[in-house]
Amino acid sequence: MLSFHKVVQSDFESVNQLIIDQLHSDVDLVENIGHYIVDAGGKRLRPLLVLLIANALGYKGTHHLHLAAIIEFIHTATLLHDDVVDVSSLRRGRPTANAKWGNAPSVLVGDFLYSRSFQMMVAIGNMDIMAILSNTTNIISEGEVQQLVNAKDPETTEANYMTVIHKKTAALFEAACEIGAVIAGAPTDTREQVRQIGYHLGVAFQLVDDALDYEGNAEALGKNVGDDLAEGKPTLPLIHTISKGSSEEAELIKQAIRVGGIDKLQQIISIVQRRGGLDYTKACALEHAKQAQDLIARLPASNYQSALADLTRFSVERSN
Repeated sequence: MLSFHKVVQSDFESVNQLIIDQLHSDVDLVENIGHYIVDAGGKRLRPLLVLLIANALGYKGTHHLHLAAIIEFIHTATLLHDDVVDVSSLRRGRPTANAKWGNAPSVLVGDFLYSRSFQMMVAIGNMDIMAILSNTTNIISEGEVQQLVNAKDPETTEANYMTVIHKKTAALFEAACEIGAVIAGAPTDTREQVRQIGYHLGVAFQLVDDALDYEGNAEALGKNVGDDLAEGKPTLPLIHTISKGSSEEAELIKQAIRVGGIDKLQQIISIVQRRGGLDYTKACALEHAKQAQDLIARLPASNYQSALADLTRFSVERSN
């Protein structure tokens, strides 16, 4: 357990139990797939943000536990759908649900998790929270569609890429932070402050993810190296390298994006490293992490504030 988990260990254990309880269904396949992907673990940073923000702002109730579980269900639903769209075969070191059960069950169980999350929201009965999370799920869907449009398009700009990662990744980080503030009764300016923490943290996290696809290894990552290139995704390491490489290097990368092929993966990795694609992506991640840290420093001093700072450092220093 990482240091920032330990600060809310009791809450975190309660959330894990709540997740198990809320996965109940009369249909065995729903429970089997739900448990399979949830039990795979993962960092669970999004529900952790709910717990840390709510506690950092003095919340004393139990609704933050339910909100953390809701955030995890929404995230898990997006993973189930993403793996189908991306035709992924490996996640968190195990076969994806679609590889194990097929596309249709994975999509439908993703739908079940979305609808269960909204049932749980209704039970809490806070319209602000329902507005935030309903808007967020819509934004995430837009981001996923835009990423699909960008796939195999080597002319994708850095600005377009940043819009996509904001919508598909950072938006849920933003929501996790903001609903933690809402449940704590924080004023509007504090809600916006923590929402910005979530934005910068989410962007930094995704930037590091995209860099790791060109320098990690399958065992550490829990997925296949080069998956982004195999799917023709023009991520920042490639976008920057295309702009800085020779015309021959740029065309090699563009063609790989167009066909979604990894037959020249090692050559492309070498070019991306040599032309500064990874360094540039990591520098962008560090800048967003710094902005998150500056905002975190303005929260009331506490163990929870310190844990948020630790989590931010982890997001850019991790190797998986």
